[in-house]
Amino acid sequence: MKMKVFKTRSNAKMPVRAHPTDAGMDLFFSPEDGKALALEPSMSYLLQTGLKIQVPENYVLEIKNKSGIATKKQLVVGACVVDSGYDGEVFVNLHNIGFQIQILEPGQKIAQAVLMPVLLPELVEIFEDSVYETVTPRGSGALGSTGA
Repeated sequence: MKMKVFKTRSNAKMPVRAHPTDAGMDLFFSPEDGKALALEPSMSYLLQTGLKIQVPENYVLEIKNKSGIATKKQLVVGACVVDSGYDGEVFVNLHNIGFQIQILEPGQKIAQAVLMPVLLPELVEIFEDSVYETVTPRGSGALGSTGA
């Protein structure tokens, strides 16, 4: 399968797999102004990648943490889903959950993208709770229901 990638500016880097068998492709910080960015503690940032990625139909590109960045710099990815119908620049929602300012330089790895198939079920609304039968031993037990 091939996926088309367009660089919106010359300093953007193509996504890269560190190893051929890696599921994730590294994404890089590519600010339009070409300058480093100071990420303040407890703040969230929408970071530019400088890429438009044509996600195939019935797939989604999930943007996920890079384990080293998350553990060493306390920078974690927020909810980032790139749908097949989206044709704009891909951004990474990055949160500094640590206590120190973190500096990001242009071209630095910020996240990884994983291409996943999507199932598109037809949703059927029901109007009686009794029609929806519990079919598992867990039932409707929610948060903390297993004793944890």
